[in-house]
Amino acid sequence: MAEQLRYDGQVVVVTGAGGGLGKAYATFFASRGASVVVNDLGGSFKGEGGSTSAADVVVNEIKAAGGKAVANYNSVEDGDKIIDTAVKTFGRIDILINNAGILRDISFKNMKDADWDLIFKVHVKGSYKCARAAWPHFRKQKYGRVINTASAAGLFGNFGQANYSAAKLAMVGFTETLAKEGAKYNIIANVIAPVAASRMTETVMPPDVLALMKPEWVVPLVAVLVHKNNTSESGSIFEVGGGHCAKLRWERSSGQLLKCDDSYTPGAVLKKWDQVVDFSKPQYPSGPADFLTLLEESTKLSRNDPGDKIDFTGRVALVTGGGAGIGRAYCLAFARHGASVVVNDLMNPDDVVNEIKKMGGKAVGAKFSAEDGDAVVKVAIDTFGRVDIVINNAGILRDKAFTNMDDSLWDPVMNVHARGTYKVTKAAWPYFLKQKYGRVVNTASTSGIYGNFGQANYSAAKCAILGFSRALALEGAKYNIYVNTIAPNAGTAMTKTILPEELVQAFKPEYIAPVVLALCSDKVPKKPSGGLYEVGSGWVGATRWQRTGGHAFPVDVPLTPEEVVKHWKDIVTFDSRADHPEKTQDSVGKIMANLENKSAKEPNQYLSAIAKHLNAPGKPTSFTYTERDAMLYNLGVGAKRSDLRYVYEGADDFQLLPTFGVIPAFDAEPAYTLDEIVPNFNPMMLLHGEQYLEVKKYPVPTSGRLVSHAALLEVVDKGGAAVVRSGVTTVEEATGEEVFYNEMVVFLRGCGGFGGEKKAKGGRGGAEVVAMPKRAPDVVVEEGTGEEQAAVYRLSGDYNPLHIDPGFAKMGGFKQPILHGLCFFGIAGKAVYEKFGKYKNIKVRFAGTVTPGQTLVTEMWKEGGRVLFQTKVKETGKLCIGGGSAELV
Repeated sequence: MAEQLRYDGQVVVVTGAGGGLGKAYATFFASRGASVVVNDLGGSFKGEGGSTSAADVVVNEIKAAGGKAVANYNSVEDGDKIIDTAVKTFGRIDILINNAGILRDISFKNMKDADWDLIFKVHVKGSYKCARAAWPHFRKQKYGRVINTASAAGLFGNFGQANYSAAKLAMVGFTETLAKEGAKYNIIANVIAPVAASRMTETVMPPDVLALMKPEWVVPLVAVLVHKNNTSESGSIFEVGGGHCAKLRWERSSGQLLKCDDSYTPGAVLKKWDQVVDFSKPQYPSGPADFLTLLEESTKLSRNDPGDKIDFTGRVALVTGGGAGIGRAYCLAFARHGASVVVNDLMNPDDVVNEIKKMGGKAVGAKFSAEDGDAVVKVAIDTFGRVDIVINNAGILRDKAFTNMDDSLWDPVMNVHARGTYKVTKAAWPYFLKQKYGRVVNTASTSGIYGNFGQANYSAAKCAILGFSRALALEGAKYNIYVNTIAPNAGTAMTKTILPEELVQAFKPEYIAPVVLALCSDKVPKKPSGGLYEVGSGWVGATRWQRTGGHAFPVDVPLTPEEVVKHWKDIVTFDSRADHPEKTQDSVGKIMANLENKSAKEPNQYLSAIAKHLNAPGKPTSFTYTERDAMLYNLGVGAKRSDLRYVYEGADDFQLLPTFGVIPAFDAEPAYTLDEIVPNFNPMMLLHGEQYLEVKKYPVPTSGRLVSHAALLEVVDKGGAAVVRSGVTTVEEATGEEVFYNEMVVFLRGCGGFGGEKKAKGGRGGAEVVAMPKRAPDVVVEEGTGEEQAAVYRLSGDYNPLHIDPGFAKMGGFKQPILHGLCFFGIAGKAVYEKFGKYKNIKVRFAGTVTPGQTLVTEMWKEGGRVLFQTKVKETGKLCIGGGSAELV
């Protein structure tokens, strides 16, 4: 069996962990030894309201299962407070899972600024704030793991989700930059696009599909990515859900290269457009194309075939950031090809307006920030009566290593690039819809597509623009509105800060304009909308996703991280099975295709093991005990020095309490191991559920040689857990006479879902829980336990450190060592025996824990030949034994 991936000693922060995927992360990491900060604001999936209950419920669940967790109720915008909770409570932070999310789905024409802003606040700014707060801790300890959450809507765009698609693709650029900056500090960052049922997806998916999209399908991949064993997979994008895991990467065409001179026109670009989208010799880049070499090759080419003349007469083109650099080049090019031009620039649009007028063109200035999109578009309508083309080009840089990034650098970049692009396009959209015509070219950047050191803000904003464009392309399709995205490489006021002067001159903005005009013309061939093009120096190439064939796991067996590790090569290797997904349906399609993938194709190892071992006797296990052992057991279950019949071998009625019958069974060796018959077995997740004992011989011999045989009686699959019932028959070695028969039921958390029997048959003691009579008990016995009770009882053979070692108890989630369940079973059994005499059998269900030193109150009712009983802890009033019954001799 593969070694279990553990997170002992590590601290995990999960945002949005009150339900769905976040809750699944939190409970999983806690079950594997991590301390977890469960962050949840407790709002609706639309981001409304707030309450502490969501986080509290998850924390209580983790603690009840013996794990360690603390709740945090801050909004992710207060990431520093969330990380602070981790450091103050547990002393460190090792893993951050940015999972919090909301939906505000609405068609673009009806979208309000609040719908846009809230989505960005939670998804983009929230992820940045949490990662930024964790970063110094990660760097200092030279260890950190980050998971950011994208979605298929982000990767491919989705109708009615322009805001969400933008925010989700922002996570890709952000993650790629974090991976580059974190590399030398052993900080690994990856991004997942999960397809999982949650409060959010419930609104958009049919119930039968939802049932097969449990968050539990996503968790194992994330568990592998954030484990300390992962030292190399960083900056990667994964699609995961419904039993399918695959990796994505960018694939770029070798593209079209033309000569950079006056023959480089939109017509020339369109003439050879097939070369742009020809992926027969693809590249798999991690950054921009080699524009220097391309520029050199371009100069050797002969003049371009001009192709058809492109004419924009009667069209109105609006260019943001049009006062200088690339924007100016666009404005002049549109004017030369007949368009009326709105030059938008916050600083100085007038010089370019005058330049256009001087050459006989029509232009007007709009001196506003791109964020004031309504005012910018109003200038177009007021001056020219319409708007046909929007080129979103305005931009700023605020470069800084992530460790020094702050809100004053993050917010302006996000506002100008992402929000500015949204605002201008939003203002133009109603006119586009009405005239059934529109062309939009948005500006991403290779820093967005591939990430770039010192540009976490810019990378996120630029990728957001691409996600936005892809969603809009879908919404605009039936209205003849085309939306495309370019990642330009040119010398501008922005690139001047990072390139030497002679290169800035070589990378003229004029070498980008022809591609933009081609995309805005009416002649764009094949797939006119939704494209991503890298462009500069006379070259233009198309960029798209490539996805591995991945691995499809059977959907009728719970997925474990260990299983993911086993198939890692399939998940991450780009081989002949790779494809090129283009729409959200391609993501869901892989999952739908996997819905029929059942493990029955291979025999289910757990069911086979259960069938093999059911009722098969284990090896005979011998057990020898003396009068000394008899006295030790009696003391362990509360006998006092005055009870001579229990503690003095010379007493006439010296005897062994009947519940001693559980002791020889303890060492009985079954033919199976628990990890053979259930998945994910971990001894710390085992709870003793029920005990049934038959006493076949009175008086119970006070010494002897016994032999026990253990057998598996039934295994019940409870989905999230498994229930295992085993039976042990104990006989006298010399005569073969039966002395005791035991049945134990153990509850194994996290070990279900393997396709086993769903309903318990019950053993000899019956499956029903006995209800206590409504009347007052006939007899009540109160007995205190000593602080040394567990120390004495364990000497009878139960050496589980949980009952003696404080450190081990803490790991199990208890403040101090607890009393053995079979010890307080013995104390209750003694009360029944002393009040009502011998019994043929006794059965209990364990209902709670007891701390040595607490007082036990056993309440008993006689019903015919049976005694019904239950035991409470006096100090807490809580039951520790419920549904007890003893059949009298």
